[in-house]
Amino acid sequence: MAETATPAVHDTPPPASTRRERRGWYIYDWANSAFQSTVITVFLGPFITTVAELAAGCELGADTCDGYVYPLGIRVAAGSYYPYLISLSVFLTVFVLPVIGAIADRSAHKKRLLGGAAFTGAGATIGMIFVTGDRYLLGGALFLIANISFGAALVVYNSFLPQLGGPDERDGISSRGWALGYLGGGLLLAFNLVAVTLFSEDDNPQRTLDLARWSIVSAGVWWAVFTLVPLRWLRERPSAAAALARQGNVLTDGFRQLGRTLREIKAYPLTLFFLLAFLVYNDGIQTVITLASQYGTEELRLGQSTLIITILLVQFLAFGGALGLGALARRIGARKTVLISLVLWTGVIIGVFRLPAEAPVPFMVLGAAIGLVLGGSQALSRSLFSQLIPAGKEGEYFGFYEISDKGTSWLGPLAFGLVFQLTASYRVGLVSLLVFFVVGFLLLAAVPIRRAIVAAGNTPPRVL
Repeated sequence: MAETATPAVHDTPPPASTRRERRGWYIYDWANSAFQSTVITVFLGPFITTVAELAAGCELGADTCDGYVYPLGIRVAAGSYYPYLISLSVFLTVFVLPVIGAIADRSAHKKRLLGGAAFTGAGATIGMIFVTGDRYLLGGALFLIANISFGAALVVYNSFLPQLGGPDERDGISSRGWALGYLGGGLLLAFNLVAVTLFSEDDNPQRTLDLARWSIVSAGVWWAVFTLVPLRWLRERPSAAAALARQGNVLTDGFRQLGRTLREIKAYPLTLFFLLAFLVYNDGIQTVITLASQYGTEELRLGQSTLIITILLVQFLAFGGALGLGALARRIGARKTVLISLVLWTGVIIGVFRLPAEAPVPFMVLGAAIGLVLGGSQALSRSLFSQLIPAGKEGEYFGFYEISDKGTSWLGPLAFGLVFQLTASYRVGLVSLLVFFVVGFLLLAAVPIRRAIVAAGNTPPRVL
């Protein structure tokens, strides 16, 4: 039976927001999800891996490559280069994103921060047009800029959520944003699917590589163009901290405020406990998303068209899955719904491990299963965390949260890359991801969510 509401410590009315403002917020999910689906999930892994293999002296289109590249003099297997890049980008975000969040909380111009980060990431993505031949270092540098900017923009974007609705509205708002994001990402991916199908040649691997490059560039253009909508429709809602910051320097004050928050965060141990659970299980989710195309290409020997069709299936089913799990959360609560999704994720990992090579249909079936649980587990985690943030510190706390949100996992890819380098087996690397879902489930189940919300000074929703 669902929990009933209890009085909150600080009972404040839900903030007013217009339908136009909420739609503007949803549209940024539509804008940035093209980077997640087309770049991170489908094209960039195989593309960067191929470029690294060329730099390692392997023949373009070869089935296997045992060569190495030497970024900064470090010996790295070509097949491990991309997972290591992901881990490095997330390591850097650990230092960047909380600072961006602290600055956002003290800024009266959050939309400018959102636009600056988004356009920087989109520009780096468009810059992939210059990654030709064996320029794996340029590709890696552009990816680092794009992925860090992607996370920075999401920190600012997510900090708007508590200002758009009250406790009982946020699950629905977050779910609609995620759903629209998957729809937008799916539409661009469909366009790229048509392009790859029409213009690729089985006996011309260079053509396939070029199509991947242009697909990546298209995601940068999409991201930049649709970011213009939320920048116009969202309203600035300066906090009390932002009003005080007008008397000083927002950047330096942001660093000072982050230092104070790090000292004071121990006053909210239950929020930290939830954040730990999220970082663990979502790291597993993001690793599956990020490395799915590389696993399908290198281990299962599936064609690019099969991978894109599968990810497209995931995108459109995730649209319905986010809305469906959002509806389920209204009946049984967000935390219970997320716990159910983690059980399903564990089954997906076991299923992917047992997939036969060169068998597209089973791969697509598991892709459909991922789609049904993907959007809801992430959308509800976001809205649940928004209930645990002390008022006025949304940006800072979402800065910590974003360390393992869209496209920013690090322990999973690191484990995957290390296991592959030791065993040369992608399947064995995949097994290491099970621990993230099991441990994440146990940690989340141990969090007393209602008590954590009240401890943060917020009003719990009616159903948790």
